[in-house]
Amino acid sequence: MPEKKILLGHGSGGRLMHSLIRKLLLTKFDNPVLRELSDSARLSYKEKLAFTTDSFVVSPLKFPGGDIGKLAVCGTVNDLVMAGAVPEFLSLALIIEEGLDYRTLEEIADSIAATARKAGVLIVAGDIKVVEKLACDKIFINTSGVGRVLKNRNLSRKNIRPGDKVIITGNIGRHGMAVLAKRKELDLGFGIQSDCAALNGLILPILEKTSAIKFMRDPTRGGVATTLNEVAEGLSAGVALDEKNIPLSGKVRAAAELLGIDPLYIACEGAAIMIVEKNSAKKILKLLQQHPLGCHARVAGEVVKEPKGKVVLNTVVGTQRIVDMLTSEPLPRIC
Repeated sequence: MPEKKILLGHGSGGRLMHSLIRKLLLTKFDNPVLRELSDSARLSYKEKLAFTTDSFVVSPLKFPGGDIGKLAVCGTVNDLVMAGAVPEFLSLALIIEEGLDYRTLEEIADSIAATARKAGVLIVAGDIKVVEKLACDKIFINTSGVGRVLKNRNLSRKNIRPGDKVIITGNIGRHGMAVLAKRKELDLGFGIQSDCAALNGLILPILEKTSAIKFMRDPTRGGVATTLNEVAEGLSAGVALDEKNIPLSGKVRAAAELLGIDPLYIACEGAAIMIVEKNSAKKILKLLQQHPLGCHARVAGEVVKEPKGKVVLNTVVGTQRIVDMLTSEPLPRIC
C-alpha cells in the first residue's frame, strides 16, 4: 500500500481537513474542551475565557482590501467573537524567509499594529524565527488570542432547533475572489476588495442586547457551504438556504460565473453566519444593518427538520439541490 501524503486539500477547510482533524488529531489530543471543535476553546478560570490560535500563509502577502498582517489580527479576533468573547490579548509569531525585504516586514508590522488598535486588542507575546531561503514563502504568521466570554451567553450547536433562522452578516465571497484575482493577476475589471475586517464592533454590542443568538461561525476556508455543513453535521436537523436571499454582490457573482466557481464555497473574512431564534431574527437583522459592516446582512435561510445533517439550496428557479461540504480547496492559501 502506498504511503499516504498530506495534500493541499488537507488544509482547505473541507472534507479532507475534517477527516484529518477527527481521525488523527482529535484522537491524539482528545479532551472535553477540544471535543467541542469550536472556533475558540471556552475555558473555566474564575471568568469563562475563550482561547484560539490560527496560522496565516496567504499568497500574495498583499491583496485588495488587506494584507497578511491585517488578516492575522482579524482572523483571530473573529474566532473569539464567534465564541461570544470580547477579544483582549493576542500573541504574534513570525516565521520569516531569509532574504525578505526589511521594508516588507515593516509594512506588515504597521498593518498588524493599526488593525490591533482598531480592534481594541493588545499584542502581549510573540516570537520570531528566520528560516533558510525556500524553507517558507516569504513570511508565515501565527496569532493566538484570549478573550472573556460574555456572561450568560453560551453559543453552541447544541442550542440549534428547527425553525431557527440563518443570518449572513455581509456579502459573501469577496475575500477569496480578491486574493485569487491578485495572485493570478487577473484583470477581471470588477475591482473586488476583500471584506477582511474585525467583527467585534459589529457583533458584540448585539450579543450584549439579546440572548437569541444561538450559534455563530465565520465562513472562512470553504465558504458558507462548508461552514453550514459543519453546523449541520450530526444535528437532528438540516439547513435550507434561499438563493435569492444570500447576500452576494453583482461583482462577485459575475467574477465567479466567469471563473466557474460557486460563490458559496469562496472564503469570507469579514462576515459571519448566525443561527438565531425565529422570533428575534428581524430585530437582530435591523441591528446588524445599522452598522457599516452589517449593511448587507440578510436572513438567508432556516434550520429545517429534513434532510437531517444536510444543507439544501432553494434556487431562484424553484428547484432544490444539496450543497455538500467542500472536498478539496479550489482556492488554496487564501488565509
